[in-house]
Amino acid sequence: MAFTTKATIASFGGQLLKLSHKSAVTGTDMALNLYLPPQSSTKAVPLLMYLSGLTCTPDNATEKAFMQSTASARGLALLFPDTSPRGLDIPGANDAYDFGEAASFYIDATRAPYAQNYKMETYIATELPDLVFREFAGKLDPARLSITGHSMGGHGALSLYLKYPGKFRSVSAFAPIANPSRCPWGEKAFGGYLGDDKDEWKKHDATELVKGWKGPLNALIDVGTADNFYKQGQLLPENFEKAVKDAGLEGLELRYQEGYDHSYFFMATFQHDHVNHAAKFLGL
Repeated sequence: MAFTTKATIASFGGQLLKLSHKSAVTGTDMALNLYLPPQSSTKAVPLLMYLSGLTCTPDNATEKAFMQSTASARGLALLFPDTSPRGLDIPGANDAYDFGEAASFYIDATRAPYAQNYKMETYIATELPDLVFREFAGKLDPARLSITGHSMGGHGALSLYLKYPGKFRSVSAFAPIANPSRCPWGEKAFGGYLGDDKDEWKKHDATELVKGWKGPLNALIDVGTADNFYKQGQLLPENFEKAVKDAGLEGLELRYQEGYDHSYFFMATFQHDHVNHAAKFLGL
């Protein structure tokens, strides 16, 4: 088997598997968590991939967002990848929380010294789902995949959904970095991973990518009005909403949740809606 099982934990009638594997794309060992609902013991179930935010490992949302409770009830699996390659000893990769290790922004870096290993777009969009569906054949349905994420992971979910039409049935995001080429977090990351050509940045920015989308978006976004990062202009969901409107697109539900911040308390409160959003488009 391609995966090494580090732990098997009973959760909401199903099993949470803590796994690791050697990635051919990143050239490193990669950790992930996979939740299999009880229904997967008798049939192949759809999969919802969750992309985490800055500083996170696969364990943060697994332990704090409580998505397994809704996933168990609806009969869908959850996949929690890591946020970057680790253990590479790249100079400067651990100097700041918002760049380098645990801060990949889910893109394929083209600038040294990150270009060789920081290929997280290819890892998330291709290698990891292909591997999971192959290794868990009979438990997971490869024809039914959706994506969600939080903060940097919300950027990842939105941008990958838009880059790979038809791969994901739906997308949702909690407090996403929705216009990264125009916020400090994104400018730092894109400059460091991609270089100074801002036309290249646009290829990884959901607000730019959505301008070329065809058909309904099947998208749900929640943002808390007490989120300090929203107040600081790091998230910019209003820019994404305007781009959707200007493109004449339908299928975006953007909700501002009064009094909620950027934390897992916010996510745990609304995870039910996001899992159900995916379940709807996954045929459940």
